[in-house]
Parts: sequence; C-alpha cells; structure tokens
Amino acid sequence: MAREYVWLECGESGQRNYRTPKETRGTDRLELKKYCKKLRRHASHKESRKK
Repeated sequence: MAREYVWLECGESGQRNYRTPKETRGTDRLELKKYCKKLRRHASHKESRKK
C-alpha cells in the first residue's frame, strides 16, 4: 500500500489548509468541502501535491 500525504487547497482563496494521507495508486483527485479560515466559511478544497 503506497500512501502519500497530499495538501487540500481552497479553490477560492488558494490557501493550503489541510494535509491528509491518501492511497496513490488508481485513485482520482480528492475534492472535499472543508472550512477555509481565510474566507470564514466552507468552500471546495481540491488535492494539491506538496511542492
């Protein structure tokens, strides 16, 4: 099982707010509704690899 940490980046503010482990083989990009501190509301967060 190859697991890797990915960052969840807010689609509206561009801020990386969360880091989570994810199975890397054979999976789609992760997209969740999470709370954004900058916007002070829930927004769509998409997977972003650490640079």
